[in-house]
Amino acid sequence: MRPARNPIHIVSVWVQRQPPKVKAFLAVVLGIVALMVLRFIVHDHDNLFVGAEAVHSIGILVLIFKLTKERTCAGISLKSQELTAIFLAVRLYCSFVMEYDIHTLLDLATLATTLWVIYMIRFKLKSSYMEDKDNFALYFVIAPCAVLALLIHPSTSHYFVNRVFWAFCVYLEAVSVLPQLRVMQNTKIVEPFTAHYVFALGIARFLSCAHWVLQVLDSRGHLLVALGHGLWPSMVLISEIVQTFILADFCYYYVKSVLGGQLVLRLPSGVV
Repeated sequence: MRPARNPIHIVSVWVQRQPPKVKAFLAVVLGIVALMVLRFIVHDHDNLFVGAEAVHSIGILVLIFKLTKERTCAGISLKSQELTAIFLAVRLYCSFVMEYDIHTLLDLATLATTLWVIYMIRFKLKSSYMEDKDNFALYFVIAPCAVLALLIHPSTSHYFVNRVFWAFCVYLEAVSVLPQLRVMQNTKIVEPFTAHYVFALGIARFLSCAHWVLQVLDSRGHLLVALGHGLWPSMVLISEIVQTFILADFCYYYVKSVLGGQLVLRLPSGVV
């Protein structure tokens, strides 16, 4: 008698065999379904943004546990942490001078923990830092984000510099995880705590993206008008979508690994 096959395994194998265009289509369909579910179960969609910040904080706490208990920073990208600190610092400045709310406090807490992680990697656990694997050039993301912010930024009544800073932090956040993905691409094997952290980032990015998309739908497009004119409203949505899809592939393999009972995540070639 042939043993029963795991339905999850059957689906995952089928998905892996599909061409990239089909995989992209399935990801879009799954994203739309998830958005519709969130739209009906979450009544105040502002809670999605707060949830995104909270999940990001949980991811940072996972890193703190790894650094303090295992006393190693292997597999963690210092450059991603530095990019995160930069966009959080800029966003905090913009929050103080443009709008002050609960998001400001959440950003402040996340920035403080991120700076602590950077301190631990640079000074306390430097011997375990995989500098040769963390080889993503930061100017490849910082310079384009700065140029794009100068060209496309909010058209509000705030000072020009503040509007450019706000656009810069939006663009930089969208690509801040790229150095971490490069580290995982170079190592191919991701240990549990690092995988949990990156998966938390993926969930946080999706919740943030869902917040913006649902806000636009609820306002029937009026939110885009409130954000200003020109390309800026569209760029906000594009940035949210980009940072979600950057992590989508990794999240798929993470879920597959967890459901399969594997503690260590092994990534196929070309995943990240």
